[in-house]
Amino acid sequence: MRTLALAWRQLRRDVKSGDVRILFAALVLAVLAVTSVGFVTDRAERALAIEANRLLGGDAVVRADAPIAGAVRSAAQAGGLRRTETVELQSMIRVGERLQLGELRALGAGFPLRGAFRIADARGERDADGVPAPGTVWMSRAGADTLGASLGQRIAIGDGSYTLAALVVQEPDAALDYFNIAPKVFLNLSDLPGTGLVQEGSRIRYRLVVAGEAAAVERFAAAVKPTLGRGQRLETIQDARPEVRSALDRAGRFLGLAALVSVVLAAVAVAMAARRHSERHLSGTAVMRCLGASQRTLVGVHVGELLMLGLVASTVGVLLAFALQWGVGAWLSQALKLSIPPAGLLPALQGYGVGLVVLLAFGAPPVLALRRVPALRVLRRDLDPTEPSAWLTMGAGFVGLAALLWWKAGSAALGIAMLTGIIVTLGVLAMLAGLLIITVRRLRSRLRGSLRYGLANVSRRASTSVAQISALGLGLMALLLLTFVRTDLLDRWQLALAADAPNRFIINVQQDQLQPVREFMSAQGLAAPTLYPMIRGRLVSHNGKPVTGADYAEQGERAQRLAEREFNLSVADALREDNQVTAGRFWGQVRPARPEASVEEEFAARLGWKVGDRIAFDIAGQPFQATITSLRSVDWESFRPNFFVILSPGSMDDYPASYITAVSVPPQRTRFTSELVSRFPNLSVIDVDAVLKQVRGTADQVSTVVEVVFYFSLVAGVLVLMAAVSASQDERLLEGGVMRVLGGSRRQLRWAQASEFAAIGLLSGLVAAVAASVLAGVIATQVFDLPWRVDWAMAAVGAGLGLLAALGAGLYATRRVLDAPPSVTLRELQN
Repeated sequence: MRTLALAWRQLRRDVKSGDVRILFAALVLAVLAVTSVGFVTDRAERALAIEANRLLGGDAVVRADAPIAGAVRSAAQAGGLRRTETVELQSMIRVGERLQLGELRALGAGFPLRGAFRIADARGERDADGVPAPGTVWMSRAGADTLGASLGQRIAIGDGSYTLAALVVQEPDAALDYFNIAPKVFLNLSDLPGTGLVQEGSRIRYRLVVAGEAAAVERFAAAVKPTLGRGQRLETIQDARPEVRSALDRAGRFLGLAALVSVVLAAVAVAMAARRHSERHLSGTAVMRCLGASQRTLVGVHVGELLMLGLVASTVGVLLAFALQWGVGAWLSQALKLSIPPAGLLPALQGYGVGLVVLLAFGAPPVLALRRVPALRVLRRDLDPTEPSAWLTMGAGFVGLAALLWWKAGSAALGIAMLTGIIVTLGVLAMLAGLLIITVRRLRSRLRGSLRYGLANVSRRASTSVAQISALGLGLMALLLLTFVRTDLLDRWQLALAADAPNRFIINVQQDQLQPVREFMSAQGLAAPTLYPMIRGRLVSHNGKPVTGADYAEQGERAQRLAEREFNLSVADALREDNQVTAGRFWGQVRPARPEASVEEEFAARLGWKVGDRIAFDIAGQPFQATITSLRSVDWESFRPNFFVILSPGSMDDYPASYITAVSVPPQRTRFTSELVSRFPNLSVIDVDAVLKQVRGTADQVSTVVEVVFYFSLVAGVLVLMAAVSASQDERLLEGGVMRVLGGSRRQLRWAQASEFAAIGLLSGLVAAVAASVLAGVIATQVFDLPWRVDWAMAAVGAGLGLLAALGAGLYATRRVLDAPPSVTLRELQN
């Protein structure tokens, strides 16, 4: 208690004298940066997850082939959940004299729980405020084109007749299914019995949809999974389209990277500020040694002061972050046009954790060195403490940083890449700083005036210069890394979801129609389409062993569904850019003697397939077997026809095949579908504009969040970086005061300072730019699964910004030496 009391008294004294203001400000800014990014990230991630659930119509969906009752329905009635249901079945639809098989969807009150139908009716195009009124139906726009239906017409479904009240432009849970192409009709669930279609033996699909707070949905999912029966399955956003999952996953990784950058900047600032703090306590500690204070007491006093300072600074940082995130959240809500959930407590706890761990890991080592201060330093100011365990304390700091990086990354690959990049960058910076010092010492005699004095300061304070170059370079590397990855990430999304992405899928093209279809597309002014053969097959054996869905029970429900479904098989002699071989060998233009297969890598991993395995399918009653010779990664964001299994040329010549293609149809060609179907009645056209709009909308929202977090981290990072740069300026202030006393002019002193900071900034900026470019390439390819091309222009700009940052921050930090009388500066620094 006595030691804690001494620590408290010392903290109060340091606060009054201003000795800890740099360390306090650095710590507050560090906690503010980490916690603010955490708050914004937490709220934005939850908002995006809720918004992405538009693709399900809710937060979780239970699908079944029989009415849903029992434990599943009971779980949906739990507190904190909203629920509704839909029923889906196929039925003949009559419009006038035209009759066609259609997809009927009966919607319960309140559907969708997430998102909204976009409809076009007598009031124009708008978001629907409910489901179709009893006695009316809605029809998909493509379905209305196919059947020639118009608003106000009567639509006959089973035993009932209904008025077409609206056309559906976009549905909240739109999905792309090559074999679900029938016109869609939506009606009120209360009208379903009147159709007479619900009978024994009818193939009906039931959906129970729930939405609510994340915790309530998680409880629902946990309660439902063990009770699911045959024909039932649970779906969440994890089962959404690959394009949406990819966008959300990459956004989460980027937000984790932003948090990592904040941690690195916090470590840099606190380490530099703690070094200055310990230097200011050298004389006071020497006096305490003269008065009989033990090393244990000194450690307790200084570490206790750090802990108290850390708690106070962390509290201030968390409170400022909490206030700041409300403004950012309100702006983000307007930008995304969705409700942003309130902030949780986890980011605040993380802020305290990061603040205290960074302070102890990087602030404690220089403070602990105070216990080695010799008592003789009371008389000789040139005696600095030596700490034999310096390597141990430095190692402890790196272990603390590694733990923080691992914790905030949420990804082993991202954490390891960042830690490795930091270690290598620090090593290179320290080595180059040493070479700069040696070079300056040799050139100093050839220089004159302020330039000589400024560069001499770099070599005169060798250890300080090395530390400052390393700290500045590491901080700049972190900020440039965030800039490089963010730029490439957003460019990639814009490229993947470009306006000319295919919006019509055309299937069931026959062999003798290939050339006529190409000619039709050319006459429409469209690019020549690539037509892909497609054969339906069902998996029957793996490595000679017969398999069914039950054999994949241990791999999970999704693996079972994949094994039980019919596969879309295709043939190719070349791969597009959105398919890359990751294992094995692709046959290319050489036709193999025996059938070979190339399989999408995640699909193969889920089913336990690998290169060299033999797989067999049943195709229209005929057996077919092939050997897996390669695995592929597939860019599902391309929105072009892609297949889990591709077979070698010639292997499917004896099997019946139809062809599929995807084209981009301009919005003004409203008659494209009807003209194509009129010319080729057997073709089926799938309008995926609705799906594209949803995916683009989700990607745009993700991009907005990335932009906000990026700029927020950048501003906070610059503030922390300034604290780190200004934390070691006492020596310069002291020397500047001496120069002023000896007659140095303001201009001479400013030029000397500018030359010193320019040299430090140029070296730090160059190394930081190169290191950030290399590390960004590693992270982009290994963590974000994005191609990477080094942008040397951006690296050059980064180096220039590093020079300007060091110059501006350094001159700003030492402005007092010009503004204050020399006597005041010297007196403050000697006390």
